[in-house]
Amino acid sequence: MDRITIEKLHIYAYHGVNAGEKEHGQDFFVSVTLSLDLYKPGHTDDLNDTVNYSDAAKLIHSVFTAEKYDLIERAAAAVAEALLDRYPSVDSATVRVDKPDAPIGLEFDTVAVEITLSRHIAYLGIGSNMGDRQAYIDKAVSMLGESHGIAVTAVSSIIETEPYGGVEQDPFLNGVIEIGTYMPPHVLLDRLHEIENACGRERTVHWGPRTLDLDILLYDDIRMNDKELTIPHPDMKNREFVLKPLAEIAPHIIL
Repeated sequence: MDRITIEKLHIYAYHGVNAGEKEHGQDFFVSVTLSLDLYKPGHTDDLNDTVNYSDAAKLIHSVFTAEKYDLIERAAAAVAEALLDRYPSVDSATVRVDKPDAPIGLEFDTVAVEITLSRHIAYLGIGSNMGDRQAYIDKAVSMLGESHGIAVTAVSSIIETEPYGGVEQDPFLNGVIEIGTYMPPHVLLDRLHEIENACGRERTVHWGPRTLDLDILLYDDIRMNDKELTIPHPDMKNREFVLKPLAEIAPHIIL
């Protein structure tokens, strides 16, 4: 992947755990590497086909000085998030923050943190079989699109299906959503639970009726299995109400 790099942008800001750091401030140096495809601007010679590094530097300065954080980790993450939000062509942003005057009481050159955020493609299963089913699905899609760090890029047709899992209950409306996100899988899962809870989801009966169900089906080509999350979704291969809408919006995927 090609890169655009801004090295050691000098910014005076007020980050630190100590009260004096927030009161008096200090020098920081912010370095950024943006990974993206530069083939097109390399041939068109058109600024509109690339990232304007002057605008990017101003954005970095604005975000870095907008708040006073305890940790430079948070300041670096805020910059990385802002860059990915502003520039859709950027696949990943690496932000390094140097703090040469950190109050550690020893002789040193600098302390620094470096954070990388990357774009990922995930597919989510969505379903509802209680109340106004379509309204719950519409609300969930809207809340996903309004979530910081998530972009809804495709929504399948919504189909009505018989309940799955052996519990007697009403039919479901089901579909699949494609999103772009820089949230890690477990952070994304937490956000899905927040949306479910906002729609009145109660976890009382396994595979029982629910106002809203959101599942991570696929996340790039990640394979993971822990006590909270398994990706790919372990039972999706048996669920036509997942495979049919997934094939509609992502026919290229081979499971």
